[in-house]
Amino acid sequence: MKKLAIAAIVLSLTGCAIQRFDVRPDTQNAPTHDNSQSFWVGGIGQSEDIDAAIVCGTAANVQRVETQMTAGNVGLTILTFGIYSPRQVRVYCAR
Repeated sequence: MKKLAIAAIVLSLTGCAIQRFDVRPDTQNAPTHDNSQSFWVGGIGQSEDIDAAIVCGTAANVQRVETQMTAGNVGLTILTFGIYSPRQVRVYCAR
C-alpha cells in the first residue's frame, strides 16, 4: 500500500498542462515575459490579465502566448489541497 501511495504522488507531480496561442508558429525566441500567476481555491471565478501587446511594445510583435501548469505548480496545488494553485504565463515577442 505504501508503494502505491508513493507511485500516485510521483505520477501526480509529473503531470502538467499547457495552453498555447501561436500568432507566428515559427517562434524560436526565449520568452520575453515569464511570470507566475497566483490563483486561490482552484482559480474558481478568478482571472489575471496580461496585455501581450504592451509586453511586446505592439501587437505586431507578439509571437506566442502560453500558460502552463508545471510539475512544481501541480505539487503546490496538491500540497495545499487546491487552496493555492499557481500557473506560469509566458509571452514571446519578435526581436
